[in-house]
Amino acid sequence: MTLQQELNFCFPLRELANDRIKLTPFQAKRHAAKFFAMTAQHPELYAYAASGPYDSEAQYVSCFLEGMALKDPGMATFAVIDKTRPPSAEDDEGELAGTMSYMSSSAPWLGTEIGHILILLPYQRTHVTTNAVGLMMQYALEPQGKGGLGLRRVQWRAHAKNAASIKLAERMGFQKEGIMLWHVRFEKGRLKSKVGNDKPLPPGSDPDDLWRDTIVLSHCWDAWENGGRALVEAAMNRAV
Repeated sequence: MTLQQELNFCFPLRELANDRIKLTPFQAKRHAAKFFAMTAQHPELYAYAASGPYDSEAQYVSCFLEGMALKDPGMATFAVIDKTRPPSAEDDEGELAGTMSYMSSSAPWLGTEIGHILILLPYQRTHVTTNAVGLMMQYALEPQGKGGLGLRRVQWRAHAKNAASIKLAERMGFQKEGIMLWHVRFEKGRLKSKVGNDKPLPPGSDPDDLWRDTIVLSHCWDAWENGGRALVEAAMNRAV
């Protein structure tokens, strides 16, 4: 079975890299143990996310990787590798810094979404996130003749209270389109360090549930061709 067949993604997939960052398809056998170990004591990393936190490496692999990422042809998950760090057991070119995914992807509609972003604590507020997001945008939006997928729309959705995610998206040229109210139910979210929408729960709710309102942003092909490409390249070069 080829890598493309194993990943079951609706678009051609390859490693994405520049001189500081590499995005390589996430492999459970190589990446999962380190990723779980680095997140296990920090459930707040999942505070705004629909997924997680996870009780074990096995649960992370079965619920997220096998239960979501590999089953959905609209989703592909990358290991984010910081190439400015020494080679490690997780990658010959650097250290595992987190994960990101293409999701909600559609070949007929020529669209995708960048999501499930989780950058490990030692790599936050560095060059990592901006460069990784930029590489994913470049691959999605560059024309096929220039090595990209030639997509027409890249979406970004964020918890309405996740100011850092919204700020990052806007710095990368994403434009706000609207808000999806009562979009995600965090089942037992109060017990999982989740952040809710601060609204009274609907009648009959479990008192430990929380809900998320979601901001929708997009960066489309015309914005990319009219300044978006240069904006993203500049942001990646500035990131330290």
